[in-house]
Amino acid sequence: MKPKVLIVDDAAIIRQMITDAVTSAGWEVAGQADNGKVAAAMYSQLRPDIVTLDLVMPEFDGRYALKNILRLDPRARVVVVSALNQREILREAIALGAMEFVVKPFDPGVLIETLRRVLQLEPSAAV
Repeated sequence: MKPKVLIVDDAAIIRQMITDAVTSAGWEVAGQADNGKVAAAMYSQLRPDIVTLDLVMPEFDGRYALKNILRLDPRARVVVVSALNQREILREAIALGAMEFVVKPFDPGVLIETLRRVLQLEPSAAV
């Protein structure tokens, strides 16, 4: 069974890059969201296997999405995909329950390898 991925980023180009990487790996894109509120609602409806999550987005950010996704499903697998200059926010996301992170700009191979690794971890095993 192909893993289903929910892609969350406010930048359409990043969502497309992640979509390209995921589909090239033979996985399915369950959905895409451009803010944290939409992401939490989509997670509730779609129940994907894993989520890629940008942290800095207008309106409802990645921390909002992460808190609400984990409230819905404490075993959710969430990988933060964000820029290094957001180091403090990244630390907070890991503390909140994100399982791993990939730094933008990212190599598609590194992204897929990270997603594969997280899918094999126990959901409570954070970085």
